[in-house]
Amino acid sequence: MEASADHQLRQELVAAVRLLFEADVMSASGHGNFSVLTGDGGLLLTAGGSLRGMRPDDLVWVPLGEGELPSLSPVVREIVPMHREVHRLGLDGVRAVVHTHSPAVTAFAVANRPLPCVYEAMLRFGLEEDVPVAAWAPRGSTASVSNITTLLRQRPTRRAVLLGNHGLLAMGRSPEEAARLVVAMEEGAAAVIAAQALGGALPFPSGAFLTEQAHMASFGSPAS
Repeated sequence: MEASADHQLRQELVAAVRLLFEADVMSASGHGNFSVLTGDGGLLLTAGGSLRGMRPDDLVWVPLGEGELPSLSPVVREIVPMHREVHRLGLDGVRAVVHTHSPAVTAFAVANRPLPCVYEAMLRFGLEEDVPVAAWAPRGSTASVSNITTLLRQRPTRRAVLLGNHGLLAMGRSPEEAARLVVAMEEGAAAVIAAQALGGALPFPSGAFLTEQAHMASFGSPAS
């Protein structure tokens, strides 16, 4: 990979992480991990357990295939299979994958309840339906990764999955888009929880996703 392209991708990923913290959607620990395809048979992956204060040099190149891994801490080696396998699915338009413990969304994950898609911003980021829950298994285990990829294979247009008893996984065409999807999900989850005091959130009318996408296209509007 050319040095200029590598530098650009690292800057994009760092900016996306900064966006997550500025939007206040990260857990107190700052735990999370992020990856982006590099186009040369690999991906850039965050090399620490916390995303707080991340710098461009805190990213490592990992082969997408079964090549030898660079020197990584155990906490990072655990999550390599998850990122590799999601990227290997070759989902249309997916180049970046992010995992966080965003508090409101994680409340749904630990309750093992799908996150209702009732907040307009979620439609705008390509979520057509409630975000499903991948059943719990030890972090980074073959079973955990299989539970995630099974849901994505079932519906290749999915751009997010909840990780049972753990957190969330979101995807996008770029690190920024993936991060903004996390923000939309966290706002949506918080709104659903708050709406319980008012009798509960109501679903969109039938066909809302296609209506929203057509409306955005008429304005040439990106997801926001």
